[in-house]
Amino acid sequence: MSLWEALPSVAVVGGQSSGKSSVLESIVGRDFLPRGSGIVTRRPLVLQLHKTASGAEYAEFLHAPKRRFTDFAAVRKEISDETDRITGKTKQISNIPIHLSIYSPNVVNLTLIDLPGLTKVAVEGQSDSIVEDIENMVRSYVEKPNCIILAITPANQDIATSDAIKLAREVDPSGERTFGVLTKLDLMDKGTNATEVLEGRAYRLQHPWVGIVNRSQADINKNVDMIVARRKEREYFETSPDYGHLASRMGSEYLAKLLSQHLELVIRQRIPSIIAMINKTIDELNAELDRIGRPIAADGGAQLYMILELCRAFDRVFKEHLDGGRPGGDRIYGVFDHQLPAALKKLPFDRHLSLKNVQKVVNEADGYQPHLIAPEQGYRRLIDGSITYFKGPAEASVDAELKRFPTLQTDIATAANEALERFREEGRKTVIRLVEMESSYLTVDFFRKLHAEPERKPERKPEKNANPPGPNDDLYHDHSLRRIGSNVSAYIAMVSDTLKNTISKAVVYCQVREAKRSLLTNFYAQIGRREKERLSAMLDEDPQLMERRTQIAKRLELYKSARDEIDAVAWK
Repeated sequence: MSLWEALPSVAVVGGQSSGKSSVLESIVGRDFLPRGSGIVTRRPLVLQLHKTASGAEYAEFLHAPKRRFTDFAAVRKEISDETDRITGKTKQISNIPIHLSIYSPNVVNLTLIDLPGLTKVAVEGQSDSIVEDIENMVRSYVEKPNCIILAITPANQDIATSDAIKLAREVDPSGERTFGVLTKLDLMDKGTNATEVLEGRAYRLQHPWVGIVNRSQADINKNVDMIVARRKEREYFETSPDYGHLASRMGSEYLAKLLSQHLELVIRQRIPSIIAMINKTIDELNAELDRIGRPIAADGGAQLYMILELCRAFDRVFKEHLDGGRPGGDRIYGVFDHQLPAALKKLPFDRHLSLKNVQKVVNEADGYQPHLIAPEQGYRRLIDGSITYFKGPAEASVDAELKRFPTLQTDIATAANEALERFREEGRKTVIRLVEMESSYLTVDFFRKLHAEPERKPERKPEKNANPPGPNDDLYHDHSLRRIGSNVSAYIAMVSDTLKNTISKAVVYCQVREAKRSLLTNFYAQIGRREKERLSAMLDEDPQLMERRTQIAKRLELYKSARDEIDAVAWK
């Protein structure tokens, strides 16, 4: 339930030409409603009266909040124009209300809802459903338990045929929500009066009937001042032989006070439930603001603070992706634990260290002078060529999932990606250095230990008719070449195990650790130097979201204001 539904309202109900508009204008003390034949009120008018201590009278429309009307003829035109804006210049109706507030020292605090006049037949230019449409609209207001019905009936019409009383009887059979108003008392046939109705004998209500004497058409045409009209109305009842004994509770001024007092009484009774509803709504609005974000402050300091808060939130989530609690860090570990070792195993060492390639590399390394004991240059070239293969998996390890981190805001994401790219490049350089370091300085002890092991030479049986073997035949024998390939392969395996650990460490050191420590450091330095206009541009949002936030913030302030006002008067 909204605050509007929780608070009692006063709906003005009556047939066409029953004098509804005149009653409202009498209560306000101003001419401000459109007049004419047929259906004049084609949209509900929510009229809020605010009593001021003194000063000029003025009006404001909810649909034009920045415009203050002091000319009430302009108010009348604005009501007509705003009605036409929705219904067009037709005789159709709309249930979208117009909200009008009037501030004056000549009114009481009161909210009234003027509704289209009930009718029995459609006229030219109206749809056949107009009679039912108007009744359904009026019912949508008066059926609510919180609605107070101001039933307007002309005194020169039989009360039994009153459209307003008929509808009030249906929705409020006990009459506890209905205030009966008799208009046009001065137009009754001579020799007749409405005392039976006004004294509650013809149709009894729980609240007293009130008689009203509106301005005559001649007075309206002459623009007779409403204050003068009120005085003439008082004089009419005070000097009337039929209604003199009821004069103290007759007239538009009395009606306004009666409704205001009753409204205050009803509100006081419902204060606990209204306060509970307001608090619930305030909590809901606060929760929605927290979800979509609080309004953005206008000053540069507050905007800078908000941007930094967004950065910190982004940084925090990023670290959670790396350290655990969110997906991300496990993917990096997967690169180290699975992808890197798998890539190293696929390196083509067998082809590089084949017997044919070993012989080719050793021969090329020897040049014109064959080596004497061990082909050291051949070894070095074979090792250097093998280690080069490590560069591919090493670089691939750097391109883990860090670059694909989801973004919260374009500028922050751009800054984060730029930082990650810098860290990635630094990581790439570092792992390539690690590979090159392995190639630039060989672990000599490894080969010394290999050569210290006793070498078993295979026995060779002399072939038939073969020449005796020469002294250098074994030097380039297959066995020697295979041993070279085997030794290099063992060394490369050791280097592979080393790189598998050091590459992971290098990536974490150069990329992961730096990303955690200084992902947005450069960005912080940049925004600290930006001017207010550029900060505002960074906080530019979806216009629909901004409008939604503004509406929620306004509603929140209204509900808080309502709660404060109720608290201020609740126990007086």
